[in-house]
Amino acid sequence: MGMTQVFTDDGRVIPVTMIKAACVVVQKRTAEGQKTKVQLGFVEDKPVKNVCKPQKGHFAKAKVPPTRKLHEFFLNGTEIKVGDAVGADIFAESEIVRVLGTTKGKGFQGAVKRWGFSGGRATHGSMFHRAIGSAGSNTYPGEVIKGKRMPGRMGGASKTIMGLEVVKVDKERNLLLVKGAVPGCKNNYLYILKNSF
Repeated sequence: MGMTQVFTDDGRVIPVTMIKAACVVVQKRTAEGQKTKVQLGFVEDKPVKNVCKPQKGHFAKAKVPPTRKLHEFFLNGTEIKVGDAVGADIFAESEIVRVLGTTKGKGFQGAVKRWGFSGGRATHGSMFHRAIGSAGSNTYPGEVIKGKRMPGRMGGASKTIMGLEVVKVDKERNLLLVKGAVPGCKNNYLYILKNSF
C-alpha cells in the first residue's frame, strides 16, 4: 500500500512498508506422503467482475466470493478449512519474514544504468561517454562470452527480500508494517513467508 514511518518508544524513526494481508482459503489438497497445500485468494476492496464459468464453479464449491489473485502455499502443521479467512493475525510483532514480489519494470536500459558501468570521460572529445566498450576479443574466442553484461531489459523480475522484521500488526484492518522496502510499486502483489516454511 506504500511506505511510511513509525516512532519507537525511545524516539527512533523506522521506515516501514504497509502491506494489506487479507486472504481466504479457496482449496486444500493433500497428496499421500506429502505436505498439505492450500490455495489462498487475495481479498480486495473492489468486487471482481468478469469471472469465467470454470472459475465461478471453483469459488462456488469453496463457498467464497471470487478473487483476482490465487496462489498455493505449503501448510505447516496448522488445521485450516476451506472458506477460512487468513489475515495479518497469523504474524507476530518482531517476527522475521521473507517477502517475494516483482520489481519495478524499467524498460530497455543501457549498461551504465543497468549494471553501474562508469562509462568514458566526458571531455576532450573522447566520443566515448556511456557506451559499453569492447564486447569480446577478435581471434579467440571470436565471439561475445556468455553472461557479458550488456544493455537490455531491466526490472520486472522476481525478487526475494530476506530477513524483514514485522514492526506492527493491525488485526482490525489486516495491515502488516514491515521494516524497510519490498520489491515492486504500489498495488503490487506480494507473497509473505514465515521463516519456518
